[in-house]
Amino acid sequence: MNNKKKKLIFLTGGGTGGSVIPLLAVTTELSGVDFLWLGTQAGLEKQIVEKEGIKFQAIINGKWRRYFSLKNFIDIFKIIGSFFQSVWLILIKKPDLIMSVGSFVSVPVVWAGWLLGVKILVHQQDARPGLANKLMAPFADIVTVTFEKSLDDYKKAVWTGNPTKIMNYPSRQPRRVQTGHRRADEDELPVSPASLSPGGSSASRGGGIQNGGKNVLPSALIVGGGTGAQAINDLVYKGLNELTKFCQIIHITGKGKNKNIKADNYCSYDFLDAKQIMEVLRKSNVVVSRCGMGLLTELSYLGKPAILIPMPNSHQEDNAKIFADKNAAIILNQKDLTPEKFIKEIKKILDDEVLRSMLRNNIKGVIKTDANKRIEKIINKLLS
Repeated sequence: MNNKKKKLIFLTGGGTGGSVIPLLAVTTELSGVDFLWLGTQAGLEKQIVEKEGIKFQAIINGKWRRYFSLKNFIDIFKIIGSFFQSVWLILIKKPDLIMSVGSFVSVPVVWAGWLLGVKILVHQQDARPGLANKLMAPFADIVTVTFEKSLDDYKKAVWTGNPTKIMNYPSRQPRRVQTGHRRADEDELPVSPASLSPGGSSASRGGGIQNGGKNVLPSALIVGGGTGAQAINDLVYKGLNELTKFCQIIHITGKGKNKNIKADNYCSYDFLDAKQIMEVLRKSNVVVSRCGMGLLTELSYLGKPAILIPMPNSHQEDNAKIFADKNAAIILNQKDLTPEKFIKEIKKILDDEVLRSMLRNNIKGVIKTDANKRIEKIINKLLS
């Protein structure tokens, strides 16, 4: 009988789905390992990771702002509390490795792990280093990075690319559906309402959301990130009547931001889990997105024509620049974006096969593939 104790890895991060999916992608490559996720009480991560069968532990969450805020005086005590909570969990659970993909909830966990001699891996997704990773990197045994340029930002850095779960969900042949001014059957939808995660909602639908086939409108997936981007949502709502004349809209609004609008050629969801988002990604002819690295990695892997609208004055602008420099996506500036221009850019891509082909080919080369396997090898070396 083999009584060898399983290795335990603490995964930490959260607040949005951006720091969750890459870590989940890596877990699918590891065998003989147990996981415990340390995250925020109010973020999306609890719902996502528990659906994947990973245990979740909420910890105190504080944040340090790089500008004057009275909240910093309160949050410094939260950070200290989180540190001691992390020390206690490490002493009780005795993890063999701590892994983080950023977010401030991870910082006290990594500090506590370093103090207690636990191996630490930090992954840098974005082109611009965030404050959390800057605070954790000096205590990490290794820092893996998405982009080659990030090798200059860290000591002990390894260029791996960005992990993605998309290869875990094999493609299915789309059903051919004729459009028309009628309600679609549930099995014609990109994701059946019965399969939606708790809290997700769907609006009424016109003709089915499927690609290919005679008289079937092309589809546009519009998503503003896990928490929703109100600026992008507003562009959709204001342009909906015109957009649905030439394409079918799959709209992910963010939790609590769904207006439940009833319209032909339109369906909306508060939130989709990893498996569901892969299905709608594959069925979309064009994707409109913020510039979080999780979704950008999936777009690169699939070779999807994309319109990117980075969050103004944020690290997303650095991510967008990498794609712009390689002519791998259409980049729009939110500050001067109108509903008319928004509609025009979507229609331009859908009407121009040469442009779509160029974008498909170029986006495939932006992010190094096989990051899952590369990071798996690094983890196994750290655990050995």
